[in-house]
Amino acid sequence: MQRICLFPGTFDPLTLGHVDVIERAVSLFDKLVIGVGINSGKQPMFTPEQRTGWIQDIFKNEKRIEVISYEGLTVDCCKKVGAHYILRGIRYVSDFEYEKAIADMNRMLAHEVETIFLTCSPQYSTISSTLVRDVIRNGGNVSMFIPKQVKF
Repeated sequence: MQRICLFPGTFDPLTLGHVDVIERAVSLFDKLVIGVGINSGKQPMFTPEQRTGWIQDIFKNEKRIEVISYEGLTVDCCKKVGAHYILRGIRYVSDFEYEKAIADMNRMLAHEVETIFLTCSPQYSTISSTLVRDVIRNGGNVSMFIPKQVKF
């Protein structure tokens, strides 16, 4: 059986912290599917097409990475792509508390799907998409927080 993992997120925008987690996780699996989530409850700054395009461009030479967009439950997306693992990045202890609750719910919905937590490298622990969007909205320079392929 292939080890397929889904890394879900809004990636609005993709940050260097996301890239760090992806680059370190890809060798753990036969295939890493990056799922750009479309959440009707959120108003993203960037379109799903922009977000998937950036990720595809960054990882175009990595054959084990596939990029999709999806709506609905993450465990349903796992079933669709054949993933038995969900990858989540952790920056702080508070992230773990939130992510564990989601992992527990996902486990109850789909007992065959395991959640794997990977901490980000220390230099990226303060970077979040929310903070990057705030800097963008206020005209600041975000080039030190995002990959050069993320253009808007």
